[in-house]
This record gives sequence, C-alpha cells and structure tokens, in this order.
Amino acid sequence: MHKIIVPVGSDFLYTSGMLQNEVEQFERYLAGVETEAYRLFGAHFVKQDGVDGVLFRLYAPNAKSVDVVGSFDVYPRPMTRADWRGVFELFIPGLCQYDSYKYRIEGCDGITRFKADPFAFFSDLRPASDSRLFDLNGFAWHDDDYVNHRTRRFDEPMSIYEVYLPSWQRHGSGRILSYEEVADQLIPYVQGLGFTHVEFMPICQYPFDGSWGYQATGFYSADSRQGNPKQLMSLVDRLHQAGIGVILDFAPTHFATDDYGLARFDGTPMYEYGDGLSPWGSYLFDLGKDPVRSFLISAINMYISLFHFDGIRIDAVSNAIFYEGNKMKGTNDGGVEFLKRMNGLLHAAHPNLFTIAEDSSDYPGVTHRDGLGFDYKWDLGWMNDTLRYYSRDPIYKKYHHNEITFSMAYYFSERFLMPLSHDEVVHLKHSLLSKMPGSYEDKFALLKNLLFYQFAHPGKRLLFMGSEIAPFEEWDETKELPWQYGNFPAHDSVRAFLAELNKIEQNEPGLRRGDYDPNGTEWMMVDNADDSVFAFVRRNGNDTYLAVLNMTPVDHWDYKVGAPAGQYLKIIDSSFERFGGHEPENHPVLYTTPGAPEGHPDGLTIHLPGFAAVLYKKVG
Repeated sequence: MHKIIVPVGSDFLYTSGMLQNEVEQFERYLAGVETEAYRLFGAHFVKQDGVDGVLFRLYAPNAKSVDVVGSFDVYPRPMTRADWRGVFELFIPGLCQYDSYKYRIEGCDGITRFKADPFAFFSDLRPASDSRLFDLNGFAWHDDDYVNHRTRRFDEPMSIYEVYLPSWQRHGSGRILSYEEVADQLIPYVQGLGFTHVEFMPICQYPFDGSWGYQATGFYSADSRQGNPKQLMSLVDRLHQAGIGVILDFAPTHFATDDYGLARFDGTPMYEYGDGLSPWGSYLFDLGKDPVRSFLISAINMYISLFHFDGIRIDAVSNAIFYEGNKMKGTNDGGVEFLKRMNGLLHAAHPNLFTIAEDSSDYPGVTHRDGLGFDYKWDLGWMNDTLRYYSRDPIYKKYHHNEITFSMAYYFSERFLMPLSHDEVVHLKHSLLSKMPGSYEDKFALLKNLLFYQFAHPGKRLLFMGSEIAPFEEWDETKELPWQYGNFPAHDSVRAFLAELNKIEQNEPGLRRGDYDPNGTEWMMVDNADDSVFAFVRRNGNDTYLAVLNMTPVDHWDYKVGAPAGQYLKIIDSSFERFGGHEPENHPVLYTTPGAPEGHPDGLTIHLPGFAAVLYKKVG
C-alpha cells in the first residue's frame, strides 16, 4: 500500500494508510463537496496483500479511540489512525457477507459508545441495531434502455404514485413483503393505472415504524424490512424495464435520536446542532458543517448512482431554509448553501436527474437556477386551499371562490408539482373520500371532480397510494391498503376514472407541453361564484383544451362558457356512465357561437351535470 506522510502538529510525523487519491477525496469531504464518500468510508470487501477481507474506515475527528466489535470476534479490534484529522481504519481478513458489527468509540468526553456504522450498506432489522457487511457490487442491471433515454424535460408527462412500501400490500399473514415480492404486484398495478413514476417514501434504515422512514439511523443503508440492497436494486430495475420512473423521498434535515445512531457520535455533536431537538423530537443536522454536507450529498448520490433512482424528493426543505422551519427565527444560511450545493453537484454529475422540494415556505427561487436549483416544488398552498374548498358544503363554496382561483395568481413563479400526499390522509385528517361533503353518491362525484381538477391544472401531480380506491378510513401504516374496496362499483369507478385521466395525459401531449408557460393557461370562467363553476383553457401550439368544473350538485342545461372559436369534442366527463354517472358518451361535435360570459367573444353551450368535471378538445 502506498504510504503518505502528513504532518501532525509541529514536532512529529504520522504515516498514513490512505492512498493519494483517497487523501484527495477526504479533502473534498472536509470541504463539503464530495459526492462519493461511500467509496471512502464504511466497510468494503477488498483484497490486501493477496488476502480477502474487509476494510473498515470511519471518520470520527474527536474520538480518543475506535474499535471494531462484531459477530466475527469475541474481542474488540482496535482501529488505527489513517489520517491525523480523524480517519480510523482497520483491515480484517476472512469476513463474510452479513457479518454484524459496530464501532466502540471512546469519545472526547470520556464516554464510550457503541455506534452503528454511518456508512453501512445494510443493517439489522429493528429492534436490533447492528450494521451488517454487504457488498453492493455485482448486480446485473437490465435497464439500459430506460436509463439511456430518460430526460429532464419539463414538457413530458409526469403522474406520480406515492408509495409507502411496508403497507402498500402485505402477505396474508401480515408480513411485510420483500422488495421483489412488491415488484410482482406493484408494477402491473401501476402500469394499469397509467402512472409514469412511483415515489417511495424514505427507505433509509429507520428504527420506528411510525416515523414512516423520515427519522433515519442509516442513511446509506436500504431499509431491511423489505430485504437487502440488491433486492431494492431489483425492484428499481424491474420498474425501469416496465417504463416506470422511480423517485426516492430523502430526509436530510434531521435524524433519529437512538443511542446507536449519529447523535454525539465522537463525543461531540458531530452531525447535529448542539442546542436541542427538532419539532419532530429528532436531531437536526447542522447543515453549515462541510463534512455533514458531504455526508448527505454522498448518500443521495449513492442511491442515484448505484440504485439508479431517477429523481430525489427532499423532505422538509423549509426546515433547512429557516431555523426549525420558522421564518421568524431567521434564514439558516448554512442550510440554504447546502441545498444550493446539493442541487449543483448532483445535477452536474447526473444531467437527467430531477430534484423535488417539499417546501411549505414562501422562500423565492426554489426552482430557479440562480436560486436553490430544484427542478420542482410541491405546491402545498394549492393542496391546502384545494382540500379546504372541496370539503366545504356546496352552499358555502361561493363565499370561498378564491381558494380555487388563487393558485393561478402565483403558479408560474416556480415550477410547481401538485401533491395529494400521505400527509393529508393520516392522523384524523380523513381520507380524500371522507373529506368530501354530502351523500354517498356526492362524495364519489366530488372525489372524481377533485382528481380531474388536479389533472387539468397546469403542472405535474402526485397521488398517495390507495386514494384511487377511495377508502373511507384514513391511511394506517401498520396495515396493507384496504383493497377490498376495489370490489365495489362506486370505489372502482374512481380507479377507472383516474386511469383514464392518466391515459389522456399520455395520449394528448399538447395538454402538458404548456405546464410552465404563463401563456398556456387562461381563465374562461373565473368570477362565477354564485354558480361555483370554473372553466379554463389549456393550450400549446395548435392544441387547445377546455376544462369545466361544476362544484355544486346543480345541473346546468344550455350553459354558456367562454372558449376560443372553433369546434370541440368532449374527451372525458366525470359523470359518464362508465364512471358511475348518468351521462352517455355519444356526444356530437360542438360549435362555438358569438358571445360568452365574462367578456369572452365566443363560447360553448353545454350541459353541465351536478359535480361534473369535463374536458373538451378543440378539433377544428
């Protein structure tokens, strides 16, 4: 092994075991710009002096000493310093895949702690907490065609199915399915619904089921509830072969407080702020520290590079921008710099990668190149206003008309994505169906109306798993989805309607090519609060579409709405008979006539059933 002589203090030298390129990589890690720290740190199967074994390497700058303790030995194995700035390493021959281990760290505070490896690729299934040896090399990928042709074009369709893997579907015994078992069921199901992408809620190793993965202990360790890392690779590989993109939800703002995790790792708050807990009762990452930035950016990059994820959704961005997510506490300059650096480094390494911000703040330029650099931002304002409006009794909707119209006033300031996510169907918030007012039939009609509105509104969209079968109860992470609802026509009509919306998005490219063009959307009926009817045009080039939504149960006959002059054909109507309504599908071509409400020169005269949502296409 090539030796590097580095100074320690002023009066003696220390001989390092790190190679020159590794020293340079460590320098980048300390500078906060390293994207492949998983190649430098962790436990790697290597050959040293002709002997097979595992090289353990750890960064713990303030530790007095570090030992490796594992299932392979009854005695601790002392690690040696490979760099005076806090890198410890040890080569142990003859170890095997799945051997368990931890680090015994004597901190600078004199306390000895047993810690899981921050860079472990695999971990024990909770409640056990050991790290396990695992070789990520050697997986045979079959997704070259998808990976080589994926793009980051914003005019392409994007309809995302959000999935919490442990509770999407389970074995009859209640056992959580493996990544490969999930693939057998999930892939044909997502294909049948017409979604372009799935988004997995966090799969970094986490101890508490109720955190849904948002409070992790192992940021490089794919969650062992569903199997090992290569089984996760297989799931992504098969999704790609089926033409489905894969997004990973990642939480870089905080981590779990479990003793074996990152907290006071070397006797100091090495990863976290030293001043208390986050609003979730977890530790907040100190995003102003350069090694912490490298640690998190490298973890994200590992899932992109080694697991082939197509996109990353960053959770709780507002908590990185502002201290504890509170604007009144001031901007967290370290967090802002982390987000900019993360997006810059990841996009430079992966030009077709897209990053998504889950951000509830009004911080400007989240999706701007000279801002934070994300590709998309969840429009949480749209989600909250929309669900509040839809949950109102139709009698009172006319007094809250602006809850629907407001989004168009700011929409083109960012590249927004409209979510109907897990956050809105848990913890006494009710399911989407149960949020809807009125009778049994009204609830289903309104839910289809809501899904149409999300579809017709400019921008990309996301729907949480199970919403397509319209359950009455909210999501419970301890159980699989209540699939029995799919056996009832009213519930199945929602799934059929959603599948048709996704099909239209795929087959009508003009509908999405103007998603982020301010000239691509125009209100045709925006002020009719008394009727609670909305209409707007989506256009791109020669393609023009008219969306009309009736938010009350009142049927409107011979109803006039503005529309660019021409001929129109009805594409879809939420009240079609095949979606549980009463409208036949033998509609003729409609012709505009002069004069329309709200000052439009031309318009269509239509029949608009109660709670109906209708899409017309200009055909001449």
